[in-house]
Amino acid sequence: MLLADRIARAETRIFKAVFPNTTNHYDTLFGGTTLLLMDEVAFIAATRFSRLKMVTVSSERVDFTHPIPGGSLVELVANIEHVGRTSLKVRVELFVEQMYSEDRHKAVTGLFTFVAVDEHKQPVRILAEEPAAVSAPAAQA
Repeated sequence: MLLADRIARAETRIFKAVFPNTTNHYDTLFGGTTLLLMDEVAFIAATRFSRLKMVTVSSERVDFTHPIPGGSLVELVANIEHVGRTSLKVRVELFVEQMYSEDRHKAVTGLFTFVAVDEHKQPVRILAEEPAAVSAPAAQA
């Protein structure tokens, strides 16, 4: 399978409803809950791509650009952005939708790095072939 096909097949989408038990005193989704959801969808995409044991090693540049109100829906979309020898980067975008309208916009973006590990928690190669590092093509807007 071509690398581009493997990257495309690893795209992962999760939908959630924002219920009161996940909101703060401003009736918006807790930041920590947002990060948990983003890490979860990123982990699933990384695992679907590699089919190896993956661990999160970092999250970087998480931008919260719009509040996520209680009573809304969120869609988290994870895509493989870069593949290295033992690590890969997953970009996650979180979109917020109003339940009873077509209003939808991007509210949060973040980049998560994962490392493939063996049963002794030592890094292992992700791809059998040698390309040291491969970046995914830029997404079309």
